[in-house]
Amino acid sequence: MWQLFWQRLTKDKSAQLCLLVIMIVVIAGIFAPWLAPHDPTLTSIRLKFKPMSFDYPLGTDNLGRCIFSRLLFGVRTTVFYALLAMSVTLIIGWLMGMLAGFFHGKTDTLIMRLCDVVLSFPAEIMILALVGIMGPGIGNILIAIILVKWAWYARMIRGVVRQYSHRNYIAYAQVIGAPSSHILRRHLLPVTFAETIVLASTDIGSVILMISALSFLGLGVQPPTPEWGNMLSEAKNVMVLHPEQMLPAGIAITLVVTAFNFWGDFLRDVFDPDNRQSVGEKHEQLTDV
Repeated sequence: MWQLFWQRLTKDKSAQLCLLVIMIVVIAGIFAPWLAPHDPTLTSIRLKFKPMSFDYPLGTDNLGRCIFSRLLFGVRTTVFYALLAMSVTLIIGWLMGMLAGFFHGKTDTLIMRLCDVVLSFPAEIMILALVGIMGPGIGNILIAIILVKWAWYARMIRGVVRQYSHRNYIAYAQVIGAPSSHILRRHLLPVTFAETIVLASTDIGSVILMISALSFLGLGVQPPTPEWGNMLSEAKNVMVLHPEQMLPAGIAITLVVTAFNFWGDFLRDVFDPDNRQSVGEKHEQLTDV
């Protein structure tokens, strides 16, 4: 599987470009304190709306803050928090899905009915409602995203586990008395890994958009903490006179979300057996023609 991954990656230029963009953004966020030329929260009215220069690569905003510095630190609040939310969501979804798929009975029924309740509401509206109830703040956004999204992953993982739990090697492990934790960890966890990683890599883009959108509405990261969504919110107030203020954060969100979406498509093409089979059939048909 991993050999196929590297073979496809070396041939797919768009996937390489997306991976490069993601790596650059992550590295920029990690080393933001050393890469940023200025304090992202330092204000100076006399420096407001300065054009691009060597000292201010992307100019300054309406409070004289360095836009480039805020963009770098915004990676931490926008992208890193999205990765954190997806990681916790995957852990909870894996645990609940594997328990439901492996143990059946009351455990399966209880978890699946709980998933039905969560999935009966549109995800975006549910997240907005939870944040409205709990109050603004990035912590509440992360809690809302995790509470809403775990059920979808749990249901998907449960289906994969049910599919593989009747295989001969699983039955053999049960016959010889292997503990359930060993079977879940050694036999069932690996078969769910590829599929969940593919889905999560595509879903990260929607989480980034959700965090940015809620911050744009004033429900997420609060000023003066730099975040791409609240940077857009502040820029919209001067959009008529200084429309260029909208570009840095807007382009950053578009670029990163697009990179994650294309990277998720690439992973799906590599790790999804059904997709690989359909691609192979199409290739054979074209060859025959």
